[in-house]
Amino acid sequence: MFSGIVEEMATVVALKRDGGNIDLTLTCSFTQELKIDQSVSHNGVCLTVVSIDGDCYTVTAMRETLDRSNLGMLAVGDKVNVERSMLMNGRLDGHIVQGHVDCTALCTAKKDADGSTYFTFAYDYDKEMARRGYFTVDKGSVTVNGVSLTVCNPTEDTFQVAIIPYTMENTNFCQIEIGSTVNLEFDILGKYIARLHSLEA
Repeated sequence: MFSGIVEEMATVVALKRDGGNIDLTLTCSFTQELKIDQSVSHNGVCLTVVSIDGDCYTVTAMRETLDRSNLGMLAVGDKVNVERSMLMNGRLDGHIVQGHVDCTALCTAKKDADGSTYFTFAYDYDKEMARRGYFTVDKGSVTVNGVSLTVCNPTEDTFQVAIIPYTMENTNFCQIEIGSTVNLEFDILGKYIARLHSLEA
């Protein structure tokens, strides 16, 4: 379980294909604090640490994860938003994030907002998935590349987020341009409410 408050950007130092899987080796400042079997969010995807070697650690992304996320597009040198699982003894600064990416979205617009930046993202709309809670609502929460954000101006298949300078500088939003692919996780609370509504119908 995560909060969507990114700790830092890790750097991809190696990629290794193993059948349908990819082993991602990364380096970051807290590598020495990690343990084998620990869960870490990578661009919003919960992955398990499988090995640690000096200041680098390795996680494995399986085929389904690669199909649903942008991890298969990573290259050596890319920056990845990382967050360790949240401690249950403090404030929840973002929102409840499972680390289970639902789909990818495409950045279709990027606009200056007098110091901050508005990003517009589009995703494939599916009526059945929307009935199950896979959609955004105005002022609701959404996770983009592991970052907990507030939704602005949602439509059936698009939404905007406003990124403040701190988030721009400390997450890989600094690399997102029109045409970039990002990972989305819709709010789990909306999914539960949609499921409850379907059972009552």
